[in-house]
Amino acid sequence: MKMIKSLILGSAAGLLAVGGAQAADLPVKAKAVEYVRVCSLYGAGFWYIPGTDTCIKIGGYLRVDTTFNGGIYNQPAWNGGLGTGDRFTDRINSRSRMALTVDTRTATEYGVVRTFAQGDFQFNNFGTSNPTVLGAAPTALGGSNSSELNGVGGGYVAVEYVFIQFAGFTFGKSSSAYATPWNGYPGNNTSFLIGGEDSVTGVNNIQYTAQFGNGVSASVGLDDPTVFNRTGLWNLSVPLGTPLTTGFAGANAYGGFVMPDVVGNVRVDQAWGLFQISGALHMVNASYNALGAGGAPVAGTTALTDSVLSGHPESKLGGSVMAALQIKNIPTGPGDDFKIDATWAKGDTKNVISTSAASPSFLMIGGVPGQFGGSGTIGVGATTDGVFLPAAAGGDGNIHLTTAYGVRGAFNHNWDPYWSTSLYGGAGWVRYDGAARTEMCGAFGALVPGLGVTYSCNPNYTAAMAGVVTRWTPVKNFTFSAELQWFGLQQNWSGSATFTPGAPQPIQSWSFADQNTLSLNVRVQRNF
Repeated sequence: MKMIKSLILGSAAGLLAVGGAQAADLPVKAKAVEYVRVCSLYGAGFWYIPGTDTCIKIGGYLRVDTTFNGGIYNQPAWNGGLGTGDRFTDRINSRSRMALTVDTRTATEYGVVRTFAQGDFQFNNFGTSNPTVLGAAPTALGGSNSSELNGVGGGYVAVEYVFIQFAGFTFGKSSSAYATPWNGYPGNNTSFLIGGEDSVTGVNNIQYTAQFGNGVSASVGLDDPTVFNRTGLWNLSVPLGTPLTTGFAGANAYGGFVMPDVVGNVRVDQAWGLFQISGALHMVNASYNALGAGGAPVAGTTALTDSVLSGHPESKLGGSVMAALQIKNIPTGPGDDFKIDATWAKGDTKNVISTSAASPSFLMIGGVPGQFGGSGTIGVGATTDGVFLPAAAGGDGNIHLTTAYGVRGAFNHNWDPYWSTSLYGGAGWVRYDGAARTEMCGAFGALVPGLGVTYSCNPNYTAAMAGVVTRWTPVKNFTFSAELQWFGLQQNWSGSATFTPGAPQPIQSWSFADQNTLSLNVRVQRNF
């Protein structure tokens, strides 16, 4: 009996052992798949990155637009080949762009950590750089520009915002603390509405914003001015090229980056609208009186290696102030609003003659396609932060800061959920003091005979623009729009002079007169 009992127990133990081994070989039940979860902390479109507590939103837009008698994004025909009407220039310019944005946010014990980036994948025609001209006369420095990347199958990526926000601080490439929430777009499509500041594609900066409650805030920042907040600092002793196309016979002599722009604003943002006061300090510093390495050679003045010996003018501090107002939900209809801002600047002209690109100087010829001035007339306007003429060239050697003031705004009306219209306008006034006018006109007169006899010189000017844009949105986030825009240049020269405004224009007698032009932009855009 004991033998039978032992045999049964042993057999049972063996079966349990075999069963355990077989159970160990069975597949283990997989963990549940972690599906993407909606993150409702920061608004629509955010979701949690799987396995993290970070929320992310991917968005952007796809835009196709074409401008007739203007540059990309409805730049007026105010200079270059469009302004002078030569046959090398494309009179129809278009761009296809996909903007991709990535926004991440993580809640921490110190507040939300946010990163944001926008890259633009785009292709456009050659703009005002006709491929025939590019092939025959490549850039002087042997480099390339974005237009040259738009060959067959080409295109390029442009970087707009790239920044980190934490505990009220912003680090990276973002709109200046000086800017309004609408930057240079109170209601327009054009990226070239003058009259105020526009840093919509971002400047390298560090800024801090304090919230005081009830919609009241204040911001202060340090901006890198080299790309987005400089026009020109003209050394009038450098006789380069033709007198008009190089800024009244001068060359840009801005020095290196030695001081950031100190900027800030105080803002009230409430249900009725917005009110903001902004200010900026901007350093205007020159390189040398005689430009050598890093500038342009001055024949017969000094060797290229002797620029340091020529000295330089004393740097000057300029700046600007801006007041902005937005009124929301006005009686004309739901969602309607009115925006306006006004600016005064001294030595900080970019905050008045501003675009989303570089500030233009103006050179327009009448009687050519797309321009409405009389045949044989010309209008000019030089945009600078300041000018100087070294003592060795007969000047006082001081930087004379340029004064500018401007205004811009828009009325935006919704006809119904599908149709809307905006009326907008802007203007900038650029003024030079007496010493600057004397030195600028003297430099011009040294190259173009007849000053004070056949023509009078006054570089002060006024530039103005106005437009209307109508939009149709048949489905949400998908919009067709058309924008008609006028630009006018009121200049203060008179009489006539014999010169060439630059190739391919001939040397002939030109009469100074105000100029006007029209452009049309059509756009299709899908936001996502």
